[in-house]
Amino acid sequence: MKRILTTLALGLTCLGSQPAQADADKTAEVFAELPESVGNVTFTPDNRVIYSHHPFFGPDIRVAELNADHTSYSPFPNLEWNTPRDGTDGYFDSVLGLRGDENGIVWILDMGQRNGLTPKIVGWNTSENRLERIYYIPAPASLPESQHNDLVVDHTHGVFVIADEGIGPGGDGTTAALVTVDMVTGATRRLLQGHVSTLPEDVPIVVDGKALTIADGNGGQVAIQVGADGIAADKDFEWLYYGPLNGSAIYRVKFSDLLDEDLSADELGQRVERYADKPNNGGLSIDEAGNLYLTEVESNAVGIIPADTRQYRRYAEAEGLSWPDGVSNGPDGFMYVSAAQISRAALFNNGMALNEPPYLIYRFRPEAPGRLGH
Repeated sequence: MKRILTTLALGLTCLGSQPAQADADKTAEVFAELPESVGNVTFTPDNRVIYSHHPFFGPDIRVAELNADHTSYSPFPNLEWNTPRDGTDGYFDSVLGLRGDENGIVWILDMGQRNGLTPKIVGWNTSENRLERIYYIPAPASLPESQHNDLVVDHTHGVFVIADEGIGPGGDGTTAALVTVDMVTGATRRLLQGHVSTLPEDVPIVVDGKALTIADGNGGQVAIQVGADGIAADKDFEWLYYGPLNGSAIYRVKFSDLLDEDLSADELGQRVERYADKPNNGGLSIDEAGNLYLTEVESNAVGIIPADTRQYRRYAEAEGLSWPDGVSNGPDGFMYVSAAQISRAALFNNGMALNEPPYLIYRFRPEAPGRLGH
């Protein structure tokens, strides 16, 4: 029977713990203090900070731009795009994943769950302050239980690659998959559904000593299990890295294989590699040296999988980094990570909301520079 995850189907990004020591000089520092929960953070080449308000809390303003005071925001790109209206889908409905590119375009992944819209990617050209393009993700690339969590923007191959967690309304993670969107034609494909690399493992998410559970629809509780979540690409777009949130491994696949339409589902699955061990993880980023960075919720920390050893270790931490979510590279050489406080929500605390402002964005120095906004 499918686990009932409808109440949770709002873009969770989280992970479990790993006993390890953070590098002594890699303490994360507070960058911004905000009134609403931050999901993912991205950047423009001229250092504008764009972020999603975490959809778990049903925010009125879905996408925001950080103001110069680092304590307030303005709707991005404007109020109209953050205002639901009848007779159109030309607005942001439910947003977690977003990525800025080197051309100054911010690509915003709208899950469409709050008002039942077709999921879409909206590109906003910040240099010219105009809509660049909308890409729709209809069936069969999207399923009723789809939850399009995060994306990679690949101009080398002309494609977006999306991690679909499979925990939309009625979903239990078992339909998690990767989705590709062709930047030229808009054609979509749903890939690796049912493969071990996208499916959640039966590894509970434990925060403050308590497994995160929700109602199962039959008077009991069931542990949350989330499929394909974090996703990142190396600087040459040779390899795509990803993995289920609930899971013990990061996987990778070559773009040349992922985009080869002549490969059968089984043939593609056989070309996926198990790359490294990990704890339960949500946000995923990478630097130019190929080191992977993973958000580590139970320990209020970010971990690293170095390219040379592939051995996971804790990297940067801070006491207030409650439920680190999206992690991405800024133009100043820092890596940025949000503290979304999801585990403090009433849903996980017997109806008592423990989350409260300020909601923080942290930053830390990675081992090597990374790709802007990713």
